[in-house]
Amino acid sequence: MNENSAAPAAVTQDVVDDLRTRLRAYRPVPLPGGWGWRRGVDPEYLTDLVTYWAHSYDWCIHEDRIRRLPWALTPATRAIHQRSERADATAVLLLHGWPDSVLRFERVLPLLADYHVVAPCLPGFPFATPVAGQGMSVDDMVGPVAETMAALGYDRYVVSAGDIGCDVAEALAARHPERVAALHLTDVSQLHFLTGLPTDLSPTERAYVEHGRDWQAREGGYMHEQSTKPHTLAAALGDSPAGLAAWLVEKLRGWTDCNGDVETVFTRDELLTWVTAYWVTGSIGTSFTPYAAAGPKPAAVTPPAVFTIFPRDLVNAPREFAERFFDVRMWREESHGGHFAAWEQPARYAAGIHDAVRLAPVRA
Repeated sequence: MNENSAAPAAVTQDVVDDLRTRLRAYRPVPLPGGWGWRRGVDPEYLTDLVTYWAHSYDWCIHEDRIRRLPWALTPATRAIHQRSERADATAVLLLHGWPDSVLRFERVLPLLADYHVVAPCLPGFPFATPVAGQGMSVDDMVGPVAETMAALGYDRYVVSAGDIGCDVAEALAARHPERVAALHLTDVSQLHFLTGLPTDLSPTERAYVEHGRDWQAREGGYMHEQSTKPHTLAAALGDSPAGLAAWLVEKLRGWTDCNGDVETVFTRDELLTWVTAYWVTGSIGTSFTPYAAAGPKPAAVTPPAVFTIFPRDLVNAPREFAERFFDVRMWREESHGGHFAAWEQPARYAAGIHDAVRLAPVRA
């Protein structure tokens, strides 16, 4: 397989020109002043960011780097496929979430050279190949992910994931336990306390559920909109790059361990590369599908699991709650990091993968 030809196609100049035209025509919306980030994106920051995006940011530089990643193309989807020099190395499957893409793993890939690493583009997300119906539920994503691993020659592997990727990993392990040798997860899906909540919760678990419901009330509006009226939202964000940036950057700031300054975690160019990936691929609407097309929660998950918990992630479950659904063998609580842990704390994220590999060594 020629992996260069498997890379995402270069964006045409007319797409870049159209983006800049829209950005230069940005019209700030009148808003009450003095609120900063408390009512959503800070309008002054957004105006500054959009100005930089229109006049200084160069997508082509970052696109060139992205296209030089070791891409593979299978009948199911496109994936980053980084092979180890050791033919018998363990295979590791990396699953991203929302509102990001496989770019979440750029910083951790160099730390995983001892493994065969596959990071598929989840259907409907940036750089993925088109699928029938445009998007997929989490349950539907299991098929393309498993097919991609099989097409690349891996019949058993360690799975590492966060966010929606955790949901896919859990469903994959439930449906194909013979393929998943071990799990490395950074969170327990909120679906476990939002639906089908057990009735025999401990005080610690009840406090966690109360915290999760409070977080949903304060911060979960995006989830409700994306699950109930995604097409309305997609029309706005897919037509306005400033609106898209507002929707995504607010999450990239709020969900990282950045002490309120998102540019301590992402440079301005890195931030805009994540946003531009959604714009040039036209994938913001299809990325909402896992929220709107929720599938059934998986049955018991049997592979051994390692959890790496980062303090500024969204709603961190206690170990005893996780043990209701997973065979938890290791549980590490880190001192720094947030929702995008593979990007924010790549060394600590990689350490969790190493733990999972040692827990369940597998052949390539």
